[in-house]
Amino acid sequence: MRVNWKKILLVGSDVVLGTYIVVAMTAFNKPDGEDITCKQVDINIQDEAVNGFISPKEIKNRLMKNDLYPLKKSFKEIDTREIEGKLRQSPFIKNVQCYKTQDGHVWITLTQRMPTLHIMANNGDDYYLDDDHRIMPNSHYTSNLIIASGHIDRWFARNYISFLADAIMANEFWQNQVVQINVLPDGGVELIPRVGDNIIYLGQLPQTKLIAQRKQLVTDFANNKMDELEKFYKYGLSQAGWNKYSYINVEFDNQIICKKKRKE
Repeated sequence: MRVNWKKILLVGSDVVLGTYIVVAMTAFNKPDGEDITCKQVDINIQDEAVNGFISPKEIKNRLMKNDLYPLKKSFKEIDTREIEGKLRQSPFIKNVQCYKTQDGHVWITLTQRMPTLHIMANNGDDYYLDDDHRIMPNSHYTSNLIIASGHIDRWFARNYISFLADAIMANEFWQNQVVQINVLPDGGVELIPRVGDNIIYLGQLPQTKLIAQRKQLVTDFANNKMDELEKFYKYGLSQAGWNKYSYINVEFDNQIICKKKRKE
């Protein structure tokens, strides 16, 4: 009798494969953390020292209020996706990740939204814009931010003033020099510098209905104005004196018009 080893090997492989699939499916379908109880919750706020909007205590209280704090709960009861969803409802949280480990720990890692501009408009609006140009509520943030004041509605703040502020903050010279942006009733933009008792007038920001081009237009506009101003600061004001002029107008290309201070 001739043994068909090839057939035996194939059948044997199928049996092994079938056994593997059954074992794998059994392990996969086994309830997560069937015999594990959460013994520790680790809350990590990655940029807590920089932003300081929320604290681990506030995160704990928010979860406890909604009966989602996982401590001493069975892993079967802990829904990490629900915890993430609840925490994402906070206006100060950008990203959140929650997961369980076999040692009985539940880890919650958060990233806060980063404010880049403080809006204090003459219509009473008082809020922040974050690095995604989204509105954040006022939370008494203490770090130094450029303040934008004057005739600013929320649409104009997000679609124009935010791009101007980004351009200023990206400029090594001007990021520490400009403390305030002010928008006049006609849309003209003024800058209030940190050094010198004067106001800088940029003119009106370029307008476009094309969203894809808007940021580049405002950025190019701001960079051109700041390049002119930087030269004037280095070679003009440094010689004439920081407080000689009360108003510096750079509305027109390649031309700077200065108004002298009145003598008291």
